[in-house]
Amino acid sequence: MFTGIIESLGTVKNLVKEGDNLHITIESNFTNELKIDQSIAHNGVCLTIVNIKDKEYTVTAIKETLDKSNFKEVKIGDLINLERAMVLGARLDGHIVQGHVDQTATCTEIKEENGSWFFSFEYDSALNNITIEKGSVTINGTSLTVVNSKKHAFSVAIIPYTYENTNFHTFKIGTIVNLEFDVIGKYVARLLEK
Repeated sequence: MFTGIIESLGTVKNLVKEGDNLHITIESNFTNELKIDQSIAHNGVCLTIVNIKDKEYTVTAIKETLDKSNFKEVKIGDLINLERAMVLGARLDGHIVQGHVDQTATCTEIKEENGSWFFSFEYDSALNNITIEKGSVTINGTSLTVVNSKKHAFSVAIIPYTYENTNFHTFKIGTIVNLEFDVIGKYVARLLEK
């Protein structure tokens, strides 16, 4: 489990395709604290460490992960939002995040407004995921509050700290991001279907 509060940025150093899998090597400022088999959220995707060498570690994304996330488009040099797993007894500063990406979205608008930023995104509503005004959503692993919720689109407001300390500062119109919708909302929606 995660909170959606990004701990650090990592840099993609190497990509190796093996069958349907993609091995991703990342350099991070906390690699020396990691161990093999540990789970870390990478742009909101929970991946397990399979190798550690010096300041770099490697994780493997399987076909399911590549199909549902923006990792199918990852390139060497990309910045990745990183969060280590939540510690029991710690504060939950964001919201409950599982690290299971539901789908991707496309950035459609970026507006700076007096020191803050508004980012708008569109996603495929055919998958029955929803956002609600003032509800939570996770974008590339970052816990955010939804504004301007629509059936297939929404916006979020970003404070300067989040803009500078996550990969939001690299977004452009057309950037593909990972979405994890609020787990409680998903359960409620599922119950209402029945």
